[in-house]
Amino acid sequence: MIDLKTAPYAILALRVTTGALFLFHGLVKLFVFTPAGTAGYFESIGLPGTLGYLTMLIEIAGGLALILGIKARIVSLALVPVLLGAAWFGHGASGFNWSNPNGGWEYPMMWAMVQAALAAVGDGANAMLPSKRA
Repeated sequence: MIDLKTAPYAILALRVTTGALFLFHGLVKLFVFTPAGTAGYFESIGLPGTLGYLTMLIEIAGGLALILGIKARIVSLALVPVLLGAAWFGHGASGFNWSNPNGGWEYPMMWAMVQAALAAVGDGANAMLPSKRA
């Protein structure tokens, strides 16, 4: 049974937490690794460098949108392929466990499923610009 009184606040907590993590990861790519460094990393694993720039933009904009509750269902759904790409291309060769050298694929895969669940359950409480209901 779902507690309809508290569920919107649970969704809010999950939305803000994942949004903050996406924002942080995007800002690390921007300020620590630099855009050129991020693009270079993507090229080093056989992906187009432009995908590094796009990933950085999606993480920053998507993180902010989740925190603010701007079309959170749509944003969460859009973040799923980013996370699946991270699991497959960025961490797939490192095995399952996240504590393996270079991180395993289980952690980004778990976050992909969290984002898919958020897309399914809705925007939660205090959304600034809610997604339309299906």
